[in-house]
Amino acid sequence: MKRLALGTVQFGMRYGIANQSGQVSSEQARSMLKLATDYGIDTLDTAIAYGESETRLGELGINNFKTITKLPALPEGLADVALWVQEQVKASMARLGVSVLYGLLLHRSTQLLGPQGRALYQSLQELKDSGQVQNIGISIYSPRELDAICPLFPLDLVQAPFNLVDRRLHSSGWLRRLKAAGVEVHTRSAFLQGLLLMPRAERPAKFAPWSAVWAAWHQWLADCRLVPAHACLGFALAHPEIDRVVVGADTPTQLQQLINAANAPALPDFPDLACNDEFLINPSQWSHL
Repeated sequence: MKRLALGTVQFGMRYGIANQSGQVSSEQARSMLKLATDYGIDTLDTAIAYGESETRLGELGINNFKTITKLPALPEGLADVALWVQEQVKASMARLGVSVLYGLLLHRSTQLLGPQGRALYQSLQELKDSGQVQNIGISIYSPRELDAICPLFPLDLVQAPFNLVDRRLHSSGWLRRLKAAGVEVHTRSAFLQGLLLMPRAERPAKFAPWSAVWAAWHQWLADCRLVPAHACLGFALAHPEIDRVVVGADTPTQLQQLINAANAPALPDFPDLACNDEFLINPSQWSHL
């Protein structure tokens, strides 16, 4: 399943609103990497900020994968941006046990628009020129970030949220524009961090304000006799402009279920669950609910 990428945040920390099993063990992580290899998944997504994820991956050995990691936010008052970036990437690659990164993304893309933005981008470009990094880019929370960044900084790779509820990457026109510009597009949050996979009774009460979305979702699933993962992955994979759909799992069994769902027959249509409310579609806002 070449268009899936394995997200590894769960390898390094407890993650996801639906996570009931905590951080993935080393044995589970090994099994998941083998599953990925067996099914042709060739890309791993991690980040320096994902706890022990990079270290765990390095211990298991990932040289047969394309690995993408992300830089954390620049510290305030940083005197030498280039040196900081070089040191972060050197340490990251040492933890991962790789000599080349397929992708290096900024976790805080808006820093490109700050006073040290030019120096930050130049540092990424130098790593690419040296051959240590093949693709440079950004991880975004909203397509609005692209409005200001793309005219100023050429990008090779963009990672963005995209799912049945959060369709902004498509509705804004940016999905088409990125593809037309030759930018590799990876999407995450296909399940809205697990919200779309939850049984109705298990969804936290704070998401009740969007009861119309959940009612439409569960009714459609029942009418079509579908499991949620099939519909969620089918929706993302139905957009040919998307190169990789990043999925994470808490257990090898769950990953196998996601692979099966991704390999299931394509669906002819999907329910209209589109919502632009940041308090629903941006998980960083959930703590305010």
